[in-house]
Amino acid sequence: MSSTARTPTGPSAPPGSGAAAVVFDLDGTLVDSEPLYFEAGRRTLAGHGVTGFDWEDHTRFIGIGTRQTLTTLRAEYGIEAPVEQLLAEKNRHYLELARGGTEVFPRMRAFVERLHAAGLPMAVASGSSRTAIDAVLTATGLAALLPVFVSAEEVAHGKPEPDVFLEAARRLGVEPRRCVVVEDAPPGAEAARRAGMRCIAVPYVAGTVADPAFASAGLLFPGGQGEFDPDAAYAWVTGGS
Repeated sequence: MSSTARTPTGPSAPPGSGAAAVVFDLDGTLVDSEPLYFEAGRRTLAGHGVTGFDWEDHTRFIGIGTRQTLTTLRAEYGIEAPVEQLLAEKNRHYLELARGGTEVFPRMRAFVERLHAAGLPMAVASGSSRTAIDAVLTATGLAALLPVFVSAEEVAHGKPEPDVFLEAARRLGVEPRRCVVVEDAPPGAEAARRAGMRCIAVPYVAGTVADPAFASAGLLFPGGQGEFDPDAAYAWVTGGS
């Protein structure tokens, strides 16, 4: 295991066994799309007369589904347009930006490729729209490795509720307790805990490392993507330790 990784106490796998499947969050975990979502949100809000929305404002919503985010922002800023309109506008802005180029975290790509080579089933469970997930996976070449994905718009509740992870497990045909989740944000780590799944946490925002939700992660990389070790993560996933 990497000397930088920590192993808090989280949901356990059956003794002596490794995971049967791995479920990835998308934004901030597999791809560095948060700057794109920030800009898409800024443009959407600006179109409704809201100015001064900055990166710090955006970080409050990392790990929260787009619908939940816009519902909150609509109330905070007194925007008259319905949430469905805001969703469509933000999605349009995001797709324009994402198709222009989305960066995959190199060590995460290596991790996905190794899991794929080993034949371990994988899925993506995200708060983004299905259209956005499909566009990003296709543009980055990850679609061939991660053909199964679930959006929060397909389930009753987004993170921190466990719905997207439970649906991903159902589609993979794997019991939740045999799944490992890879997440970057506290709401996602909490959703994994509620789903009864083990979790690898790779915090996107440094200031969230001490968030209580990450205490339930089975493997934590406090330094985020810069410290993520695909070899250590693979050994932890397959060893069930």
